[in-house]
Amino acid sequence: MHILQAIIMGIVQGLSEFLPISSSAHLVISSNIYKVIKNIPLHQESSQEIFLDIMLHLGTLVAVLIYFRKDIKEIIIAFIKAVKTKDYSSENAKLGIYIILGTIITVLIAFPLHTVAEDLVFAPMIVGILLIFTGILLISSELYSKRIKEKKESIDIKTSVIMAIAQGLAALPGFSRSGLTIAAGLLNKQNRYTAARYSFLLSIPIILGASMVYPLIKIDTSDFIQYNWSAIILGTIVSIVSGYLCIKYFLKFVSKYSLAFFGYYCIIVGIFTFVFFNIYANGV
Repeated sequence: MHILQAIIMGIVQGLSEFLPISSSAHLVISSNIYKVIKNIPLHQESSQEIFLDIMLHLGTLVAVLIYFRKDIKEIIIAFIKAVKTKDYSSENAKLGIYIILGTIITVLIAFPLHTVAEDLVFAPMIVGILLIFTGILLISSELYSKRIKEKKESIDIKTSVIMAIAQGLAALPGFSRSGLTIAAGLLNKQNRYTAARYSFLLSIPIILGASMVYPLIKIDTSDFIQYNWSAIILGTIVSIVSGYLCIKYFLKFVSKYSLAFFGYYCIIVGIFTFVFFNIYANGV
């Protein structure tokens, strides 16, 4: 693994994790295009590549923890206080409950899909199709949201459950986690900023769990000595920085502008991915 490859993937992960364009899809696409350029079989994947992917996701987790550190602290304090007093009326206490419930729902949906998700890493054409679906959903949810005059300013239990289901389905590369969850919020009459903010908060337990559990299941620690740690560490740092900046400016963007732009982007990239790898497959 080269340092430049790790840096590029770090930038891709940091930007695409929080933008509604599917980070997993972009990692699959960029990784497979790199293999095509280097004439490496698409089905060949090293444990180092898997570990880099995990570390890049961990980097974006650090980014969201840093950005939302005050919110997270307030939610935890309010939730603990609510457990002691049995009073869950505060907004932050409710958010704590919704995030826990949403995480459980996400796991119940995502876990049965993990085998399919792993297989899609080697099927970029299908990932392209799912990316097109993400784009169509984003555009449709925006069109629906524009027709709603009074939008919800806070998350409720119904919105939380719907967004959690969307997050679970986003285990499949090509389905954008932020895209599906925000679109789910918009379709449930949620305002754009609140849906995006909750989407990021809801991602924390899932990214944390995946970053801790997956290595224990899939990674052989004896391979660590062969890894290019300079590339892995640099790529992770890049994902933290790019992820933080992405959250900061995306939340400003989403509070003022439509997400339809990202929908069109997903459709264009999805079509390109499908056509490019279809030509490659037929050429091979």
